[in-house]
Amino acid sequence: MRSWITMPDDVFRTADHFAREQKLSRSALVTRAVEEFLAHHRREGVTERLDHVYVSENSRLDPVLCKLQFASR
Repeated sequence: MRSWITMPDDVFRTADHFAREQKLSRSALVTRAVEEFLAHHRREGVTERLDHVYVSENSRLDPVLCKLQFASR
């Protein structure tokens, strides 16, 4: 899919230089950057959702299970 994007000149020059160093096309560099950005933010979303669950759940150990665990050592 073709797309046009706008970015500051200094970012473009830096990205273009980096792409050439890595022997990548600019399109490949931008694709990788977007994929990594999305993966990072998806992981953040998972952490936030888990944090929300853990806040609302009781995390105390059942006293009977705790005694059994220590007794089994």
